[in-house]
Amino acid sequence: MTQVSASMKRVAIEEGTAVPVSSHSTMNEDLRLRYRTLSIQLDGPNKDVPLRNLDVHLWKPQDIFTRFNTHPQLGLETAAVTRKTAEGKNIISPPPTRYVKQIIGYVFGGFNFLMWIALVVTVISYQPLGSLNDNTPAPFNLGVAGLIFIVIILSATFYAFVDWNASRIMTSIRSLISETATVVRNGETITIPSQDVVVGDVMLLSLGQRVAADVRLVEVSHDLAFDRALLTGESDPVSGTVEPTEKNVLESANIALSSSFCVQGTAKGVVFAIGDDTIMGRIIGLSSQQATTHTPLQKELWRFTLIISSLALSLFSLSIIFWATYLQRDHNGFFSLSVAIINSIGCLTAFVPQGLPICVALSLTIVARRMAARRVLVKNLSTIETLGCMSVLCSDKTGTLTEGSMHVEGYGFADSSFTTDEECGVLSPAEKELAMVARLCNGASFDDSADPERSAKRVVRGDATDSAILRFVEIFPGVPELVESHDKIFEIPFNSKNKWMLSLHVSKDTGASTLLLKGAPDILFRSCTTVLNRDGTSVPFTGAARTAILQLQETWSNQGQRVLALCSKREDSKTISRFTGPDGHANALESVAHGEFTLVGLLGIRDPPRPDVLPAVKIIRRAYVRVFMVTGDFKNTAIAIARSVGIITNEQVDDIDGLRSNANAREWFVKAKYPDMKPHPDHAIRSLVLVGADVEEMSSEDWNMAVGFYTEIVFARTTPEQKLQIVQAIKLRGDNTVAVTGDGVNDAPALRAADIGVAMGSGSDVAKEAASMVLLGNDFASLVVAIENGRLVFDNLKKVILYLMPAGTYTEFAAVFANVYLGMPLALSSFLQVAFSIFNDVSMSIALMYETAESDLMLRRPRNARTDRLTDWRFFVQIYLFIGLMMWICAMGMWFLFMSENDIGFQELLLAYESWGASLPIHHYTTDELTSLVNTGNCIYYVTMIFLQFGCVLAVRNRRVSILQANPFYGPRRNPVILVGMAVSVSFGLFFLYAPALQNLFGTTPIPAKFWFIPLGFGLAILLMDEIRKLVVRSFPDSLVAKAAW
Repeated sequence: MTQVSASMKRVAIEEGTAVPVSSHSTMNEDLRLRYRTLSIQLDGPNKDVPLRNLDVHLWKPQDIFTRFNTHPQLGLETAAVTRKTAEGKNIISPPPTRYVKQIIGYVFGGFNFLMWIALVVTVISYQPLGSLNDNTPAPFNLGVAGLIFIVIILSATFYAFVDWNASRIMTSIRSLISETATVVRNGETITIPSQDVVVGDVMLLSLGQRVAADVRLVEVSHDLAFDRALLTGESDPVSGTVEPTEKNVLESANIALSSSFCVQGTAKGVVFAIGDDTIMGRIIGLSSQQATTHTPLQKELWRFTLIISSLALSLFSLSIIFWATYLQRDHNGFFSLSVAIINSIGCLTAFVPQGLPICVALSLTIVARRMAARRVLVKNLSTIETLGCMSVLCSDKTGTLTEGSMHVEGYGFADSSFTTDEECGVLSPAEKELAMVARLCNGASFDDSADPERSAKRVVRGDATDSAILRFVEIFPGVPELVESHDKIFEIPFNSKNKWMLSLHVSKDTGASTLLLKGAPDILFRSCTTVLNRDGTSVPFTGAARTAILQLQETWSNQGQRVLALCSKREDSKTISRFTGPDGHANALESVAHGEFTLVGLLGIRDPPRPDVLPAVKIIRRAYVRVFMVTGDFKNTAIAIARSVGIITNEQVDDIDGLRSNANAREWFVKAKYPDMKPHPDHAIRSLVLVGADVEEMSSEDWNMAVGFYTEIVFARTTPEQKLQIVQAIKLRGDNTVAVTGDGVNDAPALRAADIGVAMGSGSDVAKEAASMVLLGNDFASLVVAIENGRLVFDNLKKVILYLMPAGTYTEFAAVFANVYLGMPLALSSFLQVAFSIFNDVSMSIALMYETAESDLMLRRPRNARTDRLTDWRFFVQIYLFIGLMMWICAMGMWFLFMSENDIGFQELLLAYESWGASLPIHHYTTDELTSLVNTGNCIYYVTMIFLQFGCVLAVRNRRVSILQANPFYGPRRNPVILVGMAVSVSFGLFFLYAPALQNLFGTTPIPAKFWFIPLGFGLAILLMDEIRKLVVRSFPDSLVAKAAW
């Protein structure tokens, strides 16, 4: 256990503890009820203190440091840290694994339940049915039952291995994200791994950081707020205070809970619980039953499983019913019920694509590994599935489309402007004022001593904008001394809602008080009444001066620069108390609203687009994924950057008025259904720009037009709430699967709401936690790889089904059908049916999961998660009217060829029933000789199927492209695993035919040498026929063949 004060000994259960969750919490009701009884004990005078009465939040700040043996400025000493570290790491133990439930799932899950049915009926066919009428039970039946049991065990083992391997891979991938905490130790502020935090640590919290432990706050900024969505399910921020706000420690605002995020402001606090002793640790410990949700692919596979299983059981039942109602009556000597069952087992085993569940798990882990190699972290495998459906990408600008490495490119006043390349000699009065505002009203700081000569190389702590301004202003003479000569009295840090930062400073030399303001020009211009010329003269912010400033802003914005306004206002020293008192934040907001600031000047900041973004956007758009920009920047800046990265390609860009002016289109979208609200691919590309104010007032009809009519959209000047509204509106219309990229705290709500949240590796902890995927290398082009791999998973699974179904549900079943309904000897024994389905097909289907993307994969439309299925009518045309038909003709033809070579003609095989080997004279063959011929024919049929599947697997590798452009053995589309699969399949064939034990039990036998080679020609024929089909599809895209192509 971990120390709280002296130590925390045990967890007790106490009835009635309040729960810090809302009615909308994602916790299940059982967990909520159990959570209510949680309590905790402390050493000291009060040993049995229930959690609801724990008073750590009621202690005075000075008492906090005393009780936890720490210091507000120095923090813990090294000796104390070493002692506390020995008591345990700050790690939450994972919930216990339910091994019994997992094993049951492996053994009975997927298609294994059909194999269990096959096992049971096979055992019944051996005993007691095999003993009916004084017959001797056939060892063959028991052998088949044993084989089916082995198959079940092997399948379960393989499922478990793939699951374990996937878990191992995902764990290693998640470990690529390192979580850190900022603490004070030995008087130094240091950053340490979160797991090294100990009780008593003085922790510093700032915007975007994850709270690494349960913390009692002792110092907070006025705007401090936390996101507790992970704990409560509520996305609304919770404010932070020093004073307690509730009697219950869990609900008091002066407690920062582990796994919450600081989304606004700064704070200092003392850690009072770590690891399993935190609230999050207890929640995970209590949650023994996790609710499982099925991904779209899992639902699709379950639907497919139900269809196949129902069909298999129906055909098996029909075979038994046909035997009972017809064969037993009219052909009593044909075969017994025991034989009818064992022969019909093929209806169950042949229809089971046993390789499919294995391939699903395997494919996702293969893709996750590929993406990890490209520094793309996927938090859960279901994200990979969803990537293939992405139809809209909403991207943040700063740090995502741009490099995030900002630099100030120019500054200007009412009467002049300058670039940073120009020499900075003696500062003018306005430049001095500009430097003061830029340096003091700044949230960034250097990590080392102030040395202007090294400012470009020094490490800066702070956001990209403030860091760029800090580096810029440090070159001005006399600026480093500004910090030393001014005391900061009050500050409101920048946030994406206000879009400004404010600070109050007092000069140590003169005692003068100055209120400094920095932020978005279109917001702050309303607060300014005067503006400075370069010589320091102040003129009214009207007329020519205002026009000049607005023109400068527009010029820089059109060049893609972010423009900031810097303002100042002299304050009477007597009014300082207005900002230092309890109403300081409100009074500051009032000062900004009432204005009377002087606009000191403007700064133009360049954040260049990432060089990889433009080609990546082009590829993504060619893949029929619309790319929208959603940013808080000024409209002109956003449009300029959008043009430079290929998001906007039109000269004409509509605004909200243009959107509402197209009456004909608007009338259509008013009547259209939500799924139909998407741009037609043949229509002209249309562009739209909307600002946050437009988003607030847009009606449902406006959204219909925006989402359904425009291909290119830029959303500018948006707040986090508006970003969330945008994502929700897009998801509602056009069957869109929406991805959102972002890196800041303000992006977190939209990242959570999106189908796919994508955070940058350099982004805030809040963004990375909210996202389902993280681009660790901050490489926007990685999204192309992610989309391609998401599509590849679904594409390869379709190929696996297309490979498995013709042999299983057609060629194998055809042998059973001919036996039961046409009275022919069984052309493929039930043993070889099971062996082929499980061993040969699985080894080859796994090879398909290593296929790389086809050349046109990123030229197709994204999959519609609602309407597009793994299989459709085109699939069944390919399976049953093309490949399956050819395979059945070839396999059955080889069987008839062998029989004809032994003077047994077609007419003697068809409708033979009980006459076979009994009353039917077949060239004086004995019964044993006929049995031997049938066994050899079974093996020929089996070997023929092996080589036919070689042609099938090479045919299904490509939907449209010729094998000559996608060679499996060399070149960019090579897949050496196919050769391995072929070798393994042939090896199984040799083993089953030549192993003496199997020959004795199952009647397998060697076959004439030519029957090993003739099927190779048939395999090539299937490949050739499919090549001809692809050629027709490519040459005549409007033909019936092309329309029926899968």
